[in-house]
Amino acid sequence: MVPTHSRPGPTAPSYNSPVSTDHRSPLTTAAQVIKTRLPNPPPPVEVLLQHVRNAVEELKAKDVVEIDVRGKTSVTDHLVIASGTSTRHVKSIADEVVKHAKKLDCMPLGVEGEREAEWVLVDLGDVVVHVMLPRVREFYALERLWTVGDQPPEEHEELTAGRVGE
Repeated sequence: MVPTHSRPGPTAPSYNSPVSTDHRSPLTTAAQVIKTRLPNPPPPVEVLLQHVRNAVEELKAKDVVEIDVRGKTSVTDHLVIASGTSTRHVKSIADEVVKHAKKLDCMPLGVEGEREAEWVLVDLGDVVVHVMLPRVREFYALERLWTVGDQPPEEHEELTAGRVGE
């Protein structure tokens, strides 16, 4: 014999269950107010660069180089490259850069490489900071990569100078 199922209908109230006497609708409770504020505009690039300079100087970063990459990439306007003497030093410099940026109410878009701390990148939008161990910095040679073509080769200068004097 196959059991037959009837269509479900209204169930009878249970006399053992408590009956609610609260007839208020959830819509009549006090409204939740969400406080929001518009984000502050980013600081001017020169102000941000100065805070980055201060941060790397405070923690005695080595061989600090700034490269203006406007016109070469749309990702950022300036690169700051610095070296630390150990992985702990590299991480500390990057942390100090983040701390100085937060003082400006500028939250980093990203921080990469903190765990290994051989090369830590701090993306502040208009300024990207690379803090590296010297051997890593030498291997990747970011300064050379981003400054290729900025200055004419020496023999091109000599040829040009010779033609001007003729």
